[in-house]
Amino acid sequence: MSEFAEVLRAWRDRVRPAEVGLPAGPGRRTAGLRREELAALAGVSVDYVVRLEQGRATNPSPQLLGALATALRLTEAERDHLFRVAGAAVPSRAEVPRHVPPGVHRMLDRLGDVPLAVFTAAHDIVLWNDLWAAVSGDPGGWIGLEGNLVWRHFTQGHDGVEWDDTHQEEFSSDLVADLRAAVGRYPADRRLAELVARLRRESPEFERRWHGGRIAEHRTSRKTVHTPVGPVEVDCDVLSVPGSDLRIVVYTAVPGSEDAAKLDLLRVTGLQEFATS
Repeated sequence: MSEFAEVLRAWRDRVRPAEVGLPAGPGRRTAGLRREELAALAGVSVDYVVRLEQGRATNPSPQLLGALATALRLTEAERDHLFRVAGAAVPSRAEVPRHVPPGVHRMLDRLGDVPLAVFTAAHDIVLWNDLWAAVSGDPGGWIGLEGNLVWRHFTQGHDGVEWDDTHQEEFSSDLVADLRAAVGRYPADRRLAELVARLRRESPEFERRWHGGRIAEHRTSRKTVHTPVGPVEVDCDVLSVPGSDLRIVVYTAVPGSEDAAKLDLLRVTGLQEFATS
């Protein structure tokens, strides 16, 4: 058995279903993930997982390797080993990190009572909890640039989100300034360069702000989000993950307020749509 097939099987066996939000269920022959569960988490067919573990599938793509690393909750060192033994180039440190370390996964698992999502330094959404989807819309169906916050903000707007004039200006300006800072840190990232080029072509507002040359990091704002249970005013805080340059975005409401009660209700109802009267 190849090293790739061996570690893939070993890492699948060590992941407990509860760690990835799956029920253990009766009659399991393994304490780890079933092949069909790993396939679903990584977005591939069960047959392909079987062929990978048997050494019959060669040259898996970097995209698939990244999906497997995320599904298996690998550390960065384990992710790099997976790439090497698959014969793929290890992700460059000059490109935007997209790997989510296990600790961030566990944080997401634990903080189910607040809307929370994880973004890369380029503002691509990579992970979110159910309450985030209930409040902000489910990113699961987004394709390509739809999953990038800056792209959506400057080309599609933010239906269902309101800021006061001050926070609207700060949010737009900070997004551009933060993206410019990312370009400086990751000059070899072609996806990031292409994102900026398209934004400059297709959004006059982004182009105007880009010409300002401002460098900054977006940290906090206050907004009103329109949800199935009505408008909810939240504070939006952005936390950085040391070593990975990820951003954890958290929405909170004042404890004991009507807004907090609405978030509690959304946590129970999830993505259910409420009938209008």
